[in-house]
Amino acid sequence: MSLNGIMHSGPVALFVLVLLLLFSVTSWAIIILKYLSLKRAAQASNEFTDVFWKLRRFDEVFEATHRYPNSPLAQIFIKGYQELMRLKKDDRAKESTEHLGVSSVESVEHALRKISLAQMAQMESLVPFLATVGSTSPFIGLFGTVVGIMASFHEIGQQGSASLATVAPGIAEALIATAAGLLAAIPAVIAYNYFSVRIRSLGQEMDTFSSDFVNIIKRHFV
Repeated sequence: MSLNGIMHSGPVALFVLVLLLLFSVTSWAIIILKYLSLKRAAQASNEFTDVFWKLRRFDEVFEATHRYPNSPLAQIFIKGYQELMRLKKDDRAKESTEHLGVSSVESVEHALRKISLAQMAQMESLVPFLATVGSTSPFIGLFGTVVGIMASFHEIGQQGSASLATVAPGIAEALIATAAGLLAAIPAVIAYNYFSVRIRSLGQEMDTFSSDFVNIIKRHFV
């Protein structure tokens, strides 16, 4: 069906096509933004990890974190380091000691878990929309298909003939709706699966980094 034919489709068919077009455009915008965001996060985290193990001293690492605003690992370190410094300050004021107790380490671990969850939520934002598009678009397209077939049967009843000229417009609407649903769903599903793997990988890196950070604290401050 030509563009002119689409414009002369029924209101329900047009609504279906416009809705699927909006889903597709929004999905592609999310795909591009999320791809760039996760790419920057992975690259910055790799660079920050190298700096973390190279410098060793926490105060030097903290000074370097401003160079990695896109790294979730850097944000985890900042939160953990700030909590560690707060606890050391409190302990010095109370007991005049440089060592931390078990409860203090647990407080740092809690802070790390909290910031990790926040970073995961930030990375996962907008991604569920892709799953929604992937699961609903084929059914929306199927609805348009049913409407197109019903339009064809209606024309057959009106014309009293099942000629190609009679059924062609409705069948064309049905096929276009089906294709539009698949075109919106397939990229969204592929992108959702890809981003899920990337986010899971970054989440594992955050868990590993948090464990290493806590182990260092236990060795040097407890």
